[in-house]
Amino acid sequence: MGPANVRLNPIGAAACFAFGLCMVIYIFGFPDWFQKEQKISLKELLSVSIALVERGGNRVRDIREGNTLAEKSKGKTKEGADEVLTEGDMESHRAIVYGFAKTFPGLQVISEESDIRPVSFKLIDNVNSKNDEVDKLIKNDMSVPFNKVTVWVDPLDATQEYKENLKQYVTVMICVAVNGQPTIGVIHKPFEQKTVWAWVGSGHSSNLQMIKNKREDGDPYNIIISRSHTGDVMESVKESLGNNTNIVKAGGAGYKTLEVIEGRADAYVHTTRIKKWDICAGNAILSAFHGKMTTLEGAFIDYSSRREVVNNNGLLATLFDHYKYLEQHIAKPMEHNKEKR
Repeated sequence: MGPANVRLNPIGAAACFAFGLCMVIYIFGFPDWFQKEQKISLKELLSVSIALVERGGNRVRDIREGNTLAEKSKGKTKEGADEVLTEGDMESHRAIVYGFAKTFPGLQVISEESDIRPVSFKLIDNVNSKNDEVDKLIKNDMSVPFNKVTVWVDPLDATQEYKENLKQYVTVMICVAVNGQPTIGVIHKPFEQKTVWAWVGSGHSSNLQMIKNKREDGDPYNIIISRSHTGDVMESVKESLGNNTNIVKAGGAGYKTLEVIEGRADAYVHTTRIKKWDICAGNAILSAFHGKMTTLEGAFIDYSSRREVVNNNGLLATLFDHYKYLEQHIAKPMEHNKEKR
């Protein structure tokens, strides 16, 4: 008796393969290569950021003008200064963060404040993803994967000054980082009802103009520093630059960075710890105008991870002559910056 020839039925084999594939998908789900990568429009994200920063600013202004701050302490900084929390911080945080959550579900948003209070999205007003000025000035768009985007929110910068009614220093800020790089910055001054914004490589708000004249030799240096976290920066700056130096103390990282961007200060210098939500928006706007913001050691700052929200290595922000200031060792970070709190 000769050997038996076994022939597979093509239809049966296909049915078995299809059944096996269905079982794998049922158990393990679709492989990543079956799924379309979710992307977000940066132009829409800019427009929404402008709407939300102003929404947060309205809450900040209303609470200050109604004198309903309900202030309390979050603790002390490494340098011993009080960290104040007010109802303005929290209401602005809720307006911005919940607005992003409703408009772009799943977007990574890192805010200075946190709130575990449950909220119904039915109570959150919709956000317009179109802005007339953005549509007029930004002709192109760019879509990037959701997982490449980190949004940094400072719902109320200069809370101590807000408490003291020094309104000129108060800002609300939103920054969009792509792959850790500050790409879109929006800064709102709620008591002036003024908003400035910039998108690196694409454009900026019409109320921001490029400063063409830099400091001339022999002119005094105008250096802006923190009024509440001075460290030893005054002594360091004058030792580095000499006595022909004007030191201006001011509140709020957003305010101080705008002073550089708008040409009223040559450099913003900071030697103590600073959180990334305080500086990301200003960093993006500076970059859009070809300025620079680095640590005092000359390193660029990465904004990709919520695990690293503190910059320990000081800060230098300039429009011109950045590396000249670094070479002159304008200041150095405080020794205790890297100590664990």
